Formats: sequence, structure tokens, C-alpha cells
Amino acid sequence: EDFKVETVNSDAVAKAFLLENQRVGISYYGQDLPDGVPIASYIKRFVEEILATADDVTAIPKKIITYFRQSFPDLDTGFHVAGYKKEGKTSVPYVYRCHVGKDVIERRNIKPDGSLAYGASWSGQTDILTSIINPVVIKGEKGEDKVVRITAPIVWDAMPLQDAIDFSIYAIRTTIDTMRFQARPKTVGGPIDVLLITPDEAKFLHRKELHS
Repeated sequence: EDFKVETVNSDAVAKAFLLENQRVGISYYGQDLPDGVPIASYIKRFVEEILATADDVTAIPKKIITYFRQSFPDLDTGFHVAGYKKEGKTSVPYVYRCHVGKDVIERRNIKPDGSLAYGASWSGQTDILTSIINPVVIKGEKGEDKVVRITAPIVWDAMPLQDAIDFSIYAIRTTIDTMRFQARPKTVGGPIDVLLITPDEAKFLHRKELHS
């Protein structure tokens, strides 16, 4: 199915948001101007009109997709939603990727056996980082997967918090710098926002600020 995509090529657009009462982070990718209104404005309305203080990270993905689908069922916009939920005495991390037009909500940090998975999840302009991080796999004559280029693994489970912060900046910076030299639209750029969420706190380490 084809989607109409409307985006704003401005380095000042904020795409990461902190829901302070819930200590949950939201980022978005894809279409940016449904009905000529920025996604950021819709998210602000969502927080003011729909979100309840008691909503946690497991409830927010469904609520935000339902909110957007009421007015824009075919919207080619997706969200990453991340935060912690207290389960007994343990703070359990939840990371979701969801898409409005596809009506999809999937938890990204869980393995088939139910145990936690550690790693990175990226959307939007994915080709540059994917070509660096992931092995190149093609289908063989019998339909089997064949690895034609192996990449050195990243041990996500053992990654310190500071390295995770550095990786997030590296991932976006590498995309920006590579696009600079390619004959393609420059859809990634500007200052990089970094939102840190731990069981103890949620705060921006880097955030675009207004200036004169």
C-alpha cells in the first residue's frame, strides 16, 4: 500500500518528547504535517486531552495510535515509545515501535521466550546505519538465507550506559554525515536530541533550544 508522505526539512523540528508525569519518551518518524499541522502539536494535544496521569508505558502506545487513527487512519507516521514499568519490586523496561497507517504496535525489547532483549531500534532513514551494523543477507536459489557480508557483533547486553548514549549520537551523526555526500534529500540533520530514561530518572541530555 502506498502512503502520501509530507515532511518538514528543517533542522529545528523536535522529534523526541518526554512525558514527564509518566516518565515515558516518545519519538516519531515519517509524515510530519497531517492536515498542515506538525506532529509535535498533535502530541501536545494528546498529552493535554487524552493522556491520564496513571497511564504507563504499556498503555501509551495503544492510546497514541488510536488517537491519530481517529482522524488520520492512513497516516504514514510511526512512533517509538520507551519507559519503565514497576512489576513487583523490579523496574522493567518497555520499548515499543508502532505505526499509525499500518495499525501496528510491537514490543521491540522482548525475545520469543519472554526474556528481555537488549539492542537498538531505528526507523525512518534506516539504510545507512543498517548497512553498517547488520549483516547483508540475500535469498539463495532454494529460498534460504545467505550471509554475503558479515559485520562484527555489538554486545548490547554488556554495553554501559555511557556507551549507549554515545551510540545513539553516533547513529544519527553518521547518517547525517553520509547523507551530506550522497545525491539524495537531506532529511536528517541539525542538533541531535538525546533523551535518557532509567528506572530513577528521565531527562534530556541534549535538546534543541530556541535562540535569537
